[in-house]
Amino acid sequence: MLKERMRKHLLEQPAELYKEEKEYAQKLSLLQNDASEIKNPADRFKDAYIERGDKETEEVLGQEPASFLDQPISYFKNHINEFLYLESKWFDLIGADAVSFETDDVFGNYEIMLGLKLPKKAESAIKAFINENTLTSTPKFSLMFSPQDGLWDFNFSLNDLQGFKEELTIQDAYLLVYNFLFNLVSEVEDTRNK
Repeated sequence: MLKERMRKHLLEQPAELYKEEKEYAQKLSLLQNDASEIKNPADRFKDAYIERGDKETEEVLGQEPASFLDQPISYFKNHINEFLYLESKWFDLIGADAVSFETDDVFGNYEIMLGLKLPKKAESAIKAFINENTLTSTPKFSLMFSPQDGLWDFNFSLNDLQGFKEELTIQDAYLLVYNFLFNLVSEVEDTRNK
């Protein structure tokens, strides 16, 4: 799945590679020209669709430009009633639906919510990856398969990811999430192909 989506991406946009994609493509010998430059990670979400919403009503509060991502993640602690919804071709590449970001009302943790396109039989590999690649021995996450959509409803705490710190910008947080999800999908596929 990721391999096929990556192959298609390389055919359509071979110059658009970031660190994660280039390393993955090299590992699978998908690159024709290994000399392609790695793009600046700060540009990854510059053409993403971004909107703020009200957590209680899910009403759209506003569509935002990419510059909104330059704010600190503490924005969500100061606007506890809001969530951020982000769609990007990069999340599509790894099989993740739009990724939402908010602060948990009770514990004050930063929460990430998304749909993930992986088969139902990948559950144990997903859970193993989460347990091995988070900071706590008991990471906070929710994982439920929806047979109607063929997606995993996946919620997890940003606070549990390696590299998390309170000083992150929203952009940095989304880059951290992307890296985590890219590695998760890649490893789940590797595990299934063994």
